[in-house]
Amino acid sequence: MTLTTSVLADPADLEPTLLYERTYATRRRVTYVDAAVLLSFMFILLGVLPARLIVPGATDLGRPSLLVGFALFLWWVITRFSTSLAMQGPQPIRWAFFGWLAVLLVGYAVGFLRGLTSIEANAADRTILYFCVFGGAVLTAADGLQNWVRLRSLLKALVGTATFVAAFGVVEYALNRDLSYLLLVPGLQEKGWTPTLEDRGAGARVASTTGHYIELAAYLALVLPFALHFAIHARRPRERVVAITCAVIIASGIASTISRTGMVAIAIMFLALVPVWTWRMRYNIGIMIAGVLAAGMAAKPGLFNTLFHLFDNPTDNSSISVRYERYPMAFKYIAERPWLGRGTGTWVSPQYQVMDNQWLDILLNNGFVGAIGYFALHVTAITVAWMALKRSNEPEVRHLCAALISTQFMGLIVAATFDSLGYLTYATTLGLTIGLCGTVWRLTHPARMVRTSATRPLLER
Repeated sequence: MTLTTSVLADPADLEPTLLYERTYATRRRVTYVDAAVLLSFMFILLGVLPARLIVPGATDLGRPSLLVGFALFLWWVITRFSTSLAMQGPQPIRWAFFGWLAVLLVGYAVGFLRGLTSIEANAADRTILYFCVFGGAVLTAADGLQNWVRLRSLLKALVGTATFVAAFGVVEYALNRDLSYLLLVPGLQEKGWTPTLEDRGAGARVASTTGHYIELAAYLALVLPFALHFAIHARRPRERVVAITCAVIIASGIASTISRTGMVAIAIMFLALVPVWTWRMRYNIGIMIAGVLAAGMAAKPGLFNTLFHLFDNPTDNSSISVRYERYPMAFKYIAERPWLGRGTGTWVSPQYQVMDNQWLDILLNNGFVGAIGYFALHVTAITVAWMALKRSNEPEVRHLCAALISTQFMGLIVAATFDSLGYLTYATTLGLTIGLCGTVWRLTHPARMVRTSATRPLLER
């Protein structure tokens, strides 16, 4: 049998991995169930099912996708008790995530020591449980993907799901109707706020299957770099056409939200990716963008006028000024408990005002220690992805690392535009990108025992 390397992004995928003493296995072995399959399943459920659908009797954490994420977190913890199941070797993302989780647990204790209302106590419990789900995405991605092939298959599933979500939103925008009722699944219960169409300038802002228009824009912006990655580095013309189509649909979905956050996130993406593009890539993508803009202006000129006017004269913009008006109140509360905050998850919108700024939420809940911990999580992800980019000479790997870096800068910056970690479709996808930064760091590591580290499969042919 001839082994082809045409689907490999790196020759390291041909290196065997040491499972345990004197026992090696190929990292190209075919498995029925592995981390890539489970994560793909999780993020397909996350995108396709409307955010308000939960398992009957549960909270908003009862979304099927989040239950899968919680199970992945528990499975990761269990694997640490077995040397044959756990991924061996160092992983900076683990330390960064558990450092952030430790801050949250300290804040959890601080809140109960202060004394909480029932609403605050329930919100604190919910926040800790959610960050276990968040950890399921981070840790499974960082430690569970054994080679570049499985990493690529996961990203394809993520891009395909985001394309569906974006296309659904574009159809809603075109018809000026909420169509999420078409995706209701028997056996699941509706709970929580159903986004209504909100008029802004040239049309109605849509949320598709997510919980909010801004969340839809931020979620699609996180995935757009990977769609462009496949468009640039497709191995076959047909794959390139599919990837370009996905990128155009996702970008159209961001436009349909009529959101500043989406525009800011796209700008961040280009700032991160343009330096690794060749001049030919820049020219081709520039032509593609010009064509998309021209077609969009011809089809819906009012939409693009509205998008261009989102950033002019911010002092007269009510959505911006209302945020500024809340800041003095927020800083007053922050000054009362500056270091550890009021308690993890205890700044609850039914009891207190919504800040529309995740950094303020973190300062209120977990103080400056919490803000430093969250900042360190993203900085660690950026650092390890940058190290992977510098290590590799493969254009595809370098571009993927740059795409991952762009998502981390998005996470840092758009957190100032809405309470990002409160929207679980976006936040969980952000967690996945953090974990993938750890994946590329491991797969490009100069030490063979780290680079080829892999776990034993659950089921194997």
